[in-house]
Amino acid sequence: MRRMVAGFPVVCVFVNDMLDNRVLETLAAEGTDLIALRCAGFNNVDIQSASALGIRVVRVPAYSPHSVAEHTVALMLTLNRRLHQAYNHIRNGNFTLQGLLGFEMRNKTVGIIGTGALGPRWRRYCAASVAACWLTTSQQNSTCTELGVEYVPLETLYGESDIITLHCPLNPQTHRLIDDTAVERMKQGMMLINTSRGAVIDTRAVIVGLKSSRIGYLGLDVYEQEGDLFFQDLTGQVIEDDLFVRLLTFPNVLIRARWIMFE
Repeated sequence: MRRMVAGFPVVCVFVNDMLDNRVLETLAAEGTDLIALRCAGFNNVDIQSASALGIRVVRVPAYSPHSVAEHTVALMLTLNRRLHQAYNHIRNGNFTLQGLLGFEMRNKTVGIIGTGALGPRWRRYCAASVAACWLTTSQQNSTCTELGVEYVPLETLYGESDIITLHCPLNPQTHRLIDDTAVERMKQGMMLINTSRGAVIDTRAVIVGLKSSRIGYLGLDVYEQEGDLFFQDLTGQVIEDDLFVRLLTFPNVLIRARWIMFE
């Protein structure tokens, strides 16, 4: 790495590039004084160390909140109406309807965790499609309350939501927010969507929830250990991440590789 960055005052990195104190010290020693992130999140950078070393850090302010909301709805509808399964059935010559029954979302309650720029957009897209929306976040958004959405404690959201969608940043408070305890509090057969950051979910806990049918549907655009997988063509190779491979065995799981940011 030292040879790659030597003499470059600016280094551009992505979401899975880890810049800890050791890396930052190397960058500073080679003359780097600005790090430009091609992503909105910055949990992969030791901000305190960067500041102490005199390195400025800039980032993408946000991805299109409209696009993220649309992708979230697409995941929900695809899982609910089993479009991914129906697509493969038809390609294989299977024209039966068994196993493809979904549910009407108009009677369901949706819980949104995180209501910055994305939560309100999602609510607008689903205004006529769901019975109620509940929110939980560290800071309330007046736009959401104007849309008729109710803020509730996290425990209430877990226990009463038919669908839970994650739109929160990754920080020490949200790291593995969806753990064993959270899954145990959820409604039987609920739908979980994560378009935020992979490590907000404890993958092992979610797999347990899928095996018990506590989680009836899982839609992911991110993954906890995505750094070894995403943005690469691994066709024909053995994927060594056993947890990821286990997720792929569930017919009610839909995984994409950060398509939301690819607009």
